[in-house]
This record gives sequence, C-alpha cells and structure tokens, in this order.
Amino acid sequence: MKSRSGKNGAPKSRSGRKNQSAGRSAKSGGTTAQRLAELKQRVCVANLDLVRRGLVIETWGNASALDADTGWVVIKPSGVDYAQMRPEDMVVVDLGSGVVVEGSLRPSSDTATHLVLYRAFPGVGGIVHTHSLHATAWAQACRPIPALGTTHADYWNGSIPCTRPLRPSEIRDNYEANTGRVIAEAFQGRRPLEVPSVLVASHGPFCWGPTVEKAVENAAVLEFVARLAEESLRLQSKLPEMPKPLLKKHFNRKHGAAAYYGQRHPSSANL
Repeated sequence: MKSRSGKNGAPKSRSGRKNQSAGRSAKSGGTTAQRLAELKQRVCVANLDLVRRGLVIETWGNASALDADTGWVVIKPSGVDYAQMRPEDMVVVDLGSGVVVEGSLRPSSDTATHLVLYRAFPGVGGIVHTHSLHATAWAQACRPIPALGTTHADYWNGSIPCTRPLRPSEIRDNYEANTGRVIAEAFQGRRPLEVPSVLVASHGPFCWGPTVEKAVENAAVLEFVARLAEESLRLQSKLPEMPKPLLKKHFNRKHGAAAYYGQRHPSSANL
C-alpha cells in the first residue's frame, strides 16, 4: 500500500482527508509529518537494537511506538531482513481502526496484538516482541518468572506473568488480536507499567514501556532475568520468592515519585 500524504507530507486517512492533527505544531515542536519521521527513525533503531542485543535472529520479533497525539502506531514491516531495514520501511497504522495510513510494505503480523495492548494499557508508548532464548523457554514451559532477587525487583514489581493458553476458537479466528486480549486478561489487578513484560503461553515474551527505547531495555533485562531465574532454580529447586519488603524497596527506589536511584535532573540539583 502506497503512502497517502497531503501537501505537508502528513498521511491521509483512507477517505483521502488528512488527519485532523496533520500539520499542527505539537508540544514537542515541529509538524506532525516531522514528528512521524522522527518516530520512524526511532522505531527502526529500536528494531535494529533487538538484533544488536541478541534478542532476535532471522526476521523474528518486532518493535513499535505510539504517537499519542495522532493515534498512529509505527511498526516494523513483516518479514523484512534487518540488514536491509530503513526508517522509511516502517509502517504507520491507525490505532483505532488498524488501517495502514502510510507505508508500501505490510506491517508486522503481530500488529493486532500491539494495537490491543496500546488500547488496554494507558501510558504505554512502545512495545517489543522477541523470541529471545531464555524468556521464550519460560513461555514454552507456560511458567511465570518468579521474583527471586533484587535484580528482578529493579524492573518488575512482582513476578512476570504467563498468560493462559489460547482456546482453539481464539487461535482459529483473530489470533493476533486474541493474543493481545489474553495478555490484557493476565494483567487484571496488575499495573502494566510496574510489570512491563509478559510471557505468552507456548509463544514468547512481549515487553513495553513509556517509550520504545524503554521497551527494548525491558526486553533485554527480561532475557537476563529469565536466565538468572533458571540458574537460581538449578541450584535450589525449591527456592521461594524474595521477601516482599525487599522487592518493594528495590522497585520503589528506581520507580515513582520517591525514587532516588541515579542522578537527579540538573534543574533539581540544588533542591
């Protein structure tokens, strides 16, 4: 599908009209078209970063980002060789309708899963799916990754859940969208940005964050933590989860209003 653009380069809707926000200046500065080009660059880099970090091989995996102002999702094209991938290859999809609004290539086959998650999890701005070895092993075993120590607690406020298996009817019809729905189901009673990863039973991991860069980081740390849990349980098969006060301490010192890990922003240096 070819790009449908208006005079200022912003994508049009299927009806041929430009998106209502096209060409307007955003809080971050620049036109919608400029911001979209920047987002394509970031999503392309994020996808290539999955390769650099050893989280994907062949053409597996995908990363996407949401432009909340326009409601457009930028995502990797399906089955494209990472070595040949360019920012202009990224595909733009409307969050509400799922319609491709810009791009000549087909979007990732997991696009519907990403869209369901963006709709279900407010505040998520980037999503990553990999088939990294150790995290996928836990998914294939249909086991959540328990919170065993502070390395885990620095990123996840609790265990990393595994979804229930999809039912035959959910696999047969709307498989990718139903994958997103079982993920959302697994997060009932959880805060997605405090546990920014999931294992899809018999499939693999999805990770997210406020930005696509943070989603990639979470995917990389998930792979490390998955292997660390395996090694810990190899040494002590009946190892209990870590004490909750210790988990909360480590999570909260890196996340939230009371976080104190790392350096403060320069503007608050004298506060």
